Amino acid sequence: MFSTLITVFFLHLAAMMTPGANVLLISQLAASDRSRSAGFAALGVTVGAGIWASCAVLGINAIFQAFPWLRLALQITGGLYLLYVASRLWRSGGVALNGNAPHVSSVAAFRLGFLTNITNPKSALFFGSVFAASFPATPGPLLQVAAVAMIVINALLWHSLLAYFFSRRRIRAAYSRASRISNRIAAVAVGALGLSLLVVSLREARS
Repeated sequence: MFSTLITVFFLHLAAMMTPGANVLLISQLAASDRSRSAGFAALGVTVGAGIWASCAVLGINAIFQAFPWLRLALQITGGLYLLYVASRLWRSGGVALNGNAPHVSSVAAFRLGFLTNITNPKSALFFGSVFAASFPATPGPLLQVAAVAMIVINALLWHSLLAYFFSRRRIRAAYSRASRISNRIAAVAVGALGLSLLVVSLREARS
C-alpha cells in the first residue's frame, strides 16, 4: 500500500508541476489580485481533482474485473500520455506572468478553478492512467480512500502555495526567468516515468 501511494504521489506531483491551465489561472490571478482570488481558485481546482480521483478509484476495480485486458491498455495509454506531457514541457517556453488579469470575486474565482479542472479531459485521462498503472488488480477500500485523500491534500497544498508565491513580485520575476530550465527538468522526469511504464507494460504483455 505504501509503495502504491508513493507512486501516485510522485506522478500527481509531477503532473501538477506541469505549466498547464490550472497553473496559469492561479498564477495570473495571484499576479493581479494578491492571493485571495487565487486561493479560492486553488480550492476550486482541488474540488475538481477530488471528483476526478474519486471517479477513477470507484470505477477502476469493477472495470478491471470485467475487462482484465483493460488494465494493460490503460498502462500503455498512461505511458504514452506521460511521454506526450514530457514533449510539451520540453518544447514549451517560459510562462509570461503579468498583472493584467481581471479582478474576480471569491465565488467567481472558485468557479473558474473548478470549471478549469473539471472540464479538462486530460484530468480524466491522467487519473485513470495513474490509478491503472499504480493500483493492484483488486485495491482495498483503505487504499482507495487514502489515495483520494492524498490527491486532495496534494492539490490543495500545491495550488495554495502557487497562489501565495505568485502574489510575491520577486517570485514571479524569478519564475519567469527560470521557467524554461525548470520545464526541461520536469520534462526529463515525466518522460522517464512514461518510458518506464511502457517498459513494464511490454514485459507484462509478453509474460
